[in-house]
Amino acid sequence: MTAVTRLVSLVAVLLFCVASGVANAAEPTSGYHSCFLTSQFENWKAPDPKTIYIRVGLTRYYRLDMSSQCRNLTWPGAFLITKFRGSNSVCTALDWDIKVVDGPHGIPIPCIVKTMTELTPAEAAAIPKKFKP
Repeated sequence: MTAVTRLVSLVAVLLFCVASGVANAAEPTSGYHSCFLTSQFENWKAPDPKTIYIRVGLTRYYRLDMSSQCRNLTWPGAFLITKFRGSNSVCTALDWDIKVVDGPHGIPIPCIVKTMTELTPAEAAAIPKKFKP
């Protein structure tokens, strides 16, 4: 092998190792993650200004954690304005474009979703009744 061939081989191995590590780091630790169609999004409730629970279909629940406080989430009469771009499936926090308005004539305030976690049946059952969508 020439020096150049060895160098190219070494770089290829290093890139493979780095790519494998990044791919593994991006996977959810719980292993309980899946996508849903935007048409399946049914309802939402917010227990605090940084968390939204959503229901997808009849039995699937997700927790959306905001990157910062979204003041209007917990106000009575708050409306969630969602916009989905591109595909009609939601798989990660990046797929969400959320704004919250405190009434029909309020100003929409953007809320950035930091993480989206599908809840296990046991986690969904543990949501307090008043916050279960």
